[in-house]
Amino acid sequence: MTFFTDTQTVFFVDDDATLREANVQSLELAGIDVAAFGDAADALAGIGADFPGALVSDIRMPRMDGLQLFARVREIDPEIPVILITGHADVPTAIAALRDGAFDFLTKPFAADHLVASVRKALETRRLVLDNRRLRAAAEDSGDSPLIGDSPTMARLRDTIAQVAKADIDVLVEGETGTGKELVARLLHRLGPRRGKPFVAVNCGALPEALAEAELFGHEAGAGPHGRFERVGRIEASNGGTLFLDEIDSMALAVQAKMLRVLEEREILRLGAETPRVVRLRVVAAAKTDLDAAIGAGRFRSDLFYRLNVVRLRIPPLRERRADVPQLFAHFAGEAAEQVGSGRYVMSDAVRRRLVDHDWPGNVRELRNFAFSAVLDLPGQGATPASDSALALPERVGRFEASIIRESLAATGGSVAETLRLLGIPRKTLYDKMARHGIEPRDFR
Repeated sequence: MTFFTDTQTVFFVDDDATLREANVQSLELAGIDVAAFGDAADALAGIGADFPGALVSDIRMPRMDGLQLFARVREIDPEIPVILITGHADVPTAIAALRDGAFDFLTKPFAADHLVASVRKALETRRLVLDNRRLRAAAEDSGDSPLIGDSPTMARLRDTIAQVAKADIDVLVEGETGTGKELVARLLHRLGPRRGKPFVAVNCGALPEALAEAELFGHEAGAGPHGRFERVGRIEASNGGTLFLDEIDSMALAVQAKMLRVLEEREILRLGAETPRVVRLRVVAAAKTDLDAAIGAGRFRSDLFYRLNVVRLRIPPLRERRADVPQLFAHFAGEAAEQVGSGRYVMSDAVRRRLVDHDWPGNVRELRNFAFSAVLDLPGQGATPASDSALALPERVGRFEASIIRESLAATGGSVAETLRLLGIPRKTLYDKMARHGIEPRDFR
């Protein structure tokens, strides 16, 4: 059975029950979750490619020894950290295992604090590996602005999107400019039953009113001033798939009336045609303004709003999820560094302060532009060149994350409750991060 959990756990394998229990106790006293095994095959059965922890194994064991276990784990995922325990006679073998990808080895007898330090480093390495994989997966699946973030609002949004996508119903998405409304529409499409079918995006705000009907509904050949040849409209082009109507609050009232018929009857009438055409599609509409206010001002039809408002998703602006800014910046900075062929970026104090203090009115789009400017060292961004001793980007981001937590604790006099309110993250997440960075709230009281 694969060990499915997000909790970082160490698998400790040793056939010597006395030594196993002593080392497990040392790790548990250090606050590390441990699963103990007397047989390598039992431990191997609990390890899959998604295993979030690390493995510590004695080399000399009956049946399957530590080196065989290490080789099998590498076949599952070569980036799972494996720490080998060896006697003096086996040191050359352990060194050879290091060259083959083992994370570390400890020579008996070893001090408990050496074991704890090695395990903590292994768990941190594994966490970074899995974080990077998730970031890459999100980027591959969602374009320039992935739905990245550990804040409760983003976690709920991702869960809701996954549920709504399967329902295959029309959705209204609300959010400020740059929050990622089209991304949400694409995720609804990709996660739903229409995946692989057309996804057609229309920016209603960029459609001139005189051309909007022809663009959306198409026209027959020779239909008035629209041209000699027939034209398939954007709605018809999305047949079978998803139609994304961005900035629907900018759509002219006359076009809104025709759009209402599409939603109610699932059919369109081309300009110049006499017979409607059936369309089977999902509609995702997005608005950057308050549609209730637009209805009150007479700019948006209430019947169209009620027809669209089957499910309403709101994307929070960055100022409401400030704890996600470091993670988003890390992703975009990594993306920028990869594009310019640089594996390193050193965050300056000016950049760090802007990330902390700025409200990001342009939201994720503005943050992405800022990250690219900072990495490219454009004027006014406060970037500094990387030195040979510069830390890798994940480590730099970790330092930035720690600095935010320390600043928040200092501002609240060490109050965990107030720090949770400022950062907007779950209590367990804060405690995990404080433990990872060695931060004690009492130091700020």
